[in-house]
Order: sequence, then C-alpha cells, then structure tokens
Amino acid sequence: MTGQTDAKLEQVCKIIEKYHSDGSKLIPILQEIQEVYRYLPEEVIDFTARKLKVPAAQVYGVATFYSHFALTPKGKYLVKVCNGTACHVKKSIPVLNAIVEKLKLSEGKMTTDDLLFTVETVSCLGACGLAPVLVINEDVHGMMTPTKAVAEIDKILAQEAAK
Repeated sequence: MTGQTDAKLEQVCKIIEKYHSDGSKLIPILQEIQEVYRYLPEEVIDFTARKLKVPAAQVYGVATFYSHFALTPKGKYLVKVCNGTACHVKKSIPVLNAIVEKLKLSEGKMTTDDLLFTVETVSCLGACGLAPVLVINEDVHGMMTPTKAVAEIDKILAQEAAK
C-alpha cells in the first residue's frame, strides 16, 4: 500500500471510530468516507463492513440504493446539468452537449481521464427560475447557454493549469 492509501484508510478508521463502530450509522459513515475518496472503492466498502461487523452485502445495498453514493471515481469538479422540465424547455441539452464535447466525453464515459471533471444530468436542481441551470460542485450557474457553460469549464481549466 502507498502512503496515501494508508493515510486514507486511517481516515476511514477515524470516521468509523467517530461513530463508535455503530453499523446503524452506516449512511453518515459512508457519506464521510465518500468525501475522502470522492467515491466508495470496493476494497473500502469491504473494509468498512469488517470494521462495523456487518455483512458486506448490507454496505453494498446501502451504497447502491442511494443515488448520492458513487461506486466509480468521480472528478474533482462534479458538473450537474439540470434536465428538469423548466431547464429542458429552456434548452439544457445543448448546454450538456457543449460541455461533453469540450471535455471530450461520451454517453458511456462521463468522467475525464484525469479525474478533473464528472458530468451528470439530474432531474431537478430546484432553481427553475434560473433555467437552464448547472451546478459545479456547490456553485449554481443559472441562465446557461452552451457558450457560457464552456466558459465556466475554461475558467476551471485555467485555474487548474495555474496551480
């Protein structure tokens, strides 16, 4: 194991200890673990099950039931494009298509190879008055056009290149 892997597993242990190894606290435990990894790796799910003394199937069941949890790596920047009724009517799909094209993604591959971006469509972001809307991590961007959406991606790419 690498030092980084050991450090992350140490964080997982601390999270589990924080909840007193209580299997009934599985959802908040998994939420915090996902904050560490940005997804729930298979080996970490198994490790968590052992530490909580619950069946791995129970942990997988929770992780797959709730859409909040991810079993595959997600990018540093999670881009959610709303495709609810208001956003769809105001042309959210061209916004999505522009982002997908800019990041060279495809229907089956919505995370960039460098794990910088993951693009998802969501049913509703609750900001219908700003339609079409996209959220990048926690930042809401309203009245999007394909050009504005690509400009937001370009801004992030420039910030990352400057690091």
